[in-house]
Amino acid sequence: MRAEIGQQPAALRATLDALLPRSGEVRRLARGCRQVLFIARGTSDNAAVYGSYLVQTRAGLLATLGSPSIATEYQSRLDLSGVLAVALSQSGQTEEIVQTLAWAADCGARTMAVTNGAASALAGVAELDFVTLAGPEHAVPATKTFTTQLAALAVLAIGLGADLDAGQLRAVPEEIERLLDSGLDAALDPVVAELAGAPGMPGVPGPADGVVVSGRGLAYSAALELALKLKEACYLHAMGLSWADLLHGPIAVVDAATPAILVAADSGPALPGTIDLARRVTAAGARAYAIGGGPGLAAVSSHAVPGPRLPEWLAPLGLIVPGQLLTEALSRRLGIDPDSPRGLSKVTQTA
Repeated sequence: MRAEIGQQPAALRATLDALLPRSGEVRRLARGCRQVLFIARGTSDNAAVYGSYLVQTRAGLLATLGSPSIATEYQSRLDLSGVLAVALSQSGQTEEIVQTLAWAADCGARTMAVTNGAASALAGVAELDFVTLAGPEHAVPATKTFTTQLAALAVLAIGLGADLDAGQLRAVPEEIERLLDSGLDAALDPVVAELAGAPGMPGVPGPADGVVVSGRGLAYSAALELALKLKEACYLHAMGLSWADLLHGPIAVVDAATPAILVAADSGPALPGTIDLARRVTAAGARAYAIGGGPGLAAVSSHAVPGPRLPEWLAPLGLIVPGQLLTEALSRRLGIDPDSPRGLSKVTQTA
């Protein structure tokens, strides 16, 4: 897992070199479409959350997350004319996702696949396939396949007419390289120690009972993905929530034994609310760990880990990197092999 985290800049460069010149293919495929339907599970579904926010905030199209069981279990028939259905699967072999994209086509949608499997079943059923070039991923927890999916979705948004700077997108690999070389391990170490319950740390009651991971808007996808990683590789009860939902009741679980990890871009409309949430968490006697959010969030958090120097629309590609490193380090601190969590495999079949 650690090696594959470090391979992300190269994987992103290769993926962007391959896909950015193809944004016009998206434009042609989506001509006449008024809505985007994302179809995914697991890590790919977290990537789809990013795609949904990006398409709606920057391309001006309604975007929704699909429920594959509508197709596979209920076998409902919907009118999907005027819809671009985008299915995401790292392997491209998850039968439920392949079936749902084929169902969407049968219901009148235009279809597109985002996958790391060039010869996969998913690529074969789609009208247009965006194949990410992450290379083989051996650790079960997805890292480089997630960030390359986000890059592919940024290209999708550009193809759909979003007023976004492709030059900023091309600069992402270099920024992630800088982030990886910036001493993140030292910034993460106290967070890892506290979550693991290092003996004798003042104000730390013991190993965390659980953790709430929260973000909002474009950063929400990174929060969801970090929560998933902590569950699958650290066996931690991690709840990924928009802080808007967190404030509607679940914040009651945040206490001295259940800290909050707050994920935010260094700018954007969701940042002030994230700062307010950190103040509320620490005022309640709980720990608030910041990933990103700039000096404003750092000033009101228990510990702060620097995020990427990227505009809000690209921040999730960098925000997840400290989260990946946190997961890998905490897993090893807990005596778990992060590469092979119990009960998991690279391809999950749900149908």
